[in-house]
Amino acid sequence: MDTSHRTWAEPWKIKMVEPIRMTSRGERETAITEAGYNTFLLKADDVYIDLLTDSGTSAMSDRQWSALMLGDESYAGSKSFYKLVDAVHEVYGYEELIPTHQGRGAEHILSQILISDGDVVPGNMYFTTTRYHQERAGGRFVDVIIDEAHDPHSLHPFKGNIDMAKLRSVVDEYGAERVPYVSFETNVNMAGGQPVSMANLREVYEYCQPLGVLVMLDATRAAENAYFIQQREYGYQDRPISQILREMTSFSDGATVSSKKDNLVNIGGFLAVRDPKLARQARAMLVAFEGLHTYGGMSGRDMEALAVGIREMVDTDDHIRCRVGQVEYLGDALIKAGVPVIRPIGGHGVFLDAATILEHLPQDRFPAQALTAAIYVDSGVRGMERGIVSAGRDPETGENRHPGLELVRLTIPRRVYTQSHMDVTAESVIRVHERRESIGGLKFAYEPDTLRFFQARFEPVA
Repeated sequence: MDTSHRTWAEPWKIKMVEPIRMTSRGERETAITEAGYNTFLLKADDVYIDLLTDSGTSAMSDRQWSALMLGDESYAGSKSFYKLVDAVHEVYGYEELIPTHQGRGAEHILSQILISDGDVVPGNMYFTTTRYHQERAGGRFVDVIIDEAHDPHSLHPFKGNIDMAKLRSVVDEYGAERVPYVSFETNVNMAGGQPVSMANLREVYEYCQPLGVLVMLDATRAAENAYFIQQREYGYQDRPISQILREMTSFSDGATVSSKKDNLVNIGGFLAVRDPKLARQARAMLVAFEGLHTYGGMSGRDMEALAVGIREMVDTDDHIRCRVGQVEYLGDALIKAGVPVIRPIGGHGVFLDAATILEHLPQDRFPAQALTAAIYVDSGVRGMERGIVSAGRDPETGENRHPGLELVRLTIPRRVYTQSHMDVTAESVIRVHERRESIGGLKFAYEPDTLRFFQARFEPVA
């Protein structure tokens, strides 16, 4: 019997539930106004389906909750730390581990120990906190992602890839000695959760090795990237995700990881490297900014849950297949209704093409921010802006950066929502899309100096 088209179901069952409340439209209008039209400033109690982020919002398993009780809270030499070291080495292959409170702690440490004033850091599209730490350390980020990544209509299977001609141009212009490392993100967030290919990972690493330029992954969503390699790249269809992930990381000198994503925990992260000398430098920073080298920014119980989560992530391929499948389910529903989205559908969320949906608004009227607010008012679904607001201002000119993509991100937490929640979300986005011409633009009421998308406030433009 042919089973290739049978309905799939989640590889878990629900053991505990958390009640959520649908608010009235009037309540939501009041809430978004009080939040300055910024979904980051909404109270969680006012949100029905929370797709703001997949960071720290996953549901932990029974094994992870059990592991919390085994946490060793010794200040030095915690048993839980060594369990985490073993898990990272087993799944990712790195020998040296520096635990941090979350991914941006690892980004900070990496930037401080590797970047000097005037250095240039090429990468496959910026991420907000990553670029901030690189610039704060005196470096300058240069985007070397392939052109297809900036095209929301391109169906390139690996839109996260680095353009080798662009990378070589940066090294030729500035010299390898001014390029401390390549910042190589897997499943590129700002491009719509788009993966990189194994061939590209290999080519970048083999180019950088003889130049003495390190390749540092942002491996936050590397397991999801491994799934796309399995599905799309020749020769990997019969390989388990665990093996593909180990091969991916073999083409790198280290990685920063926000464990609040792939690793299925609510807090935590790490920097992992191969070079013991680099690890010693990082641990010196860790002690000053996070905590002792055997706990960093985490408690013993956090490290226990994380060690379990890292292994659960790749125990079987069913978890990642289901996780990405739910994202594709929502994306397919919107595509069928004619809603412009980034394609192919990415690994952790569906990205709405706000520039096309609200084509009557210029980018300086923040169409993605306005669309995010409109969806919340319609249904209580909370997404987030990934466009001109997130891009910030050029530090030299003070002018707004104008990214090629103006997006609303609907990010799906792992093991949290059902397909019915995705149906409600799709219906809301479709309704808003149908009345898109009635949505007006926004302007700043308050603009922070840095990382403005977190705390900025807006008001409607008359």
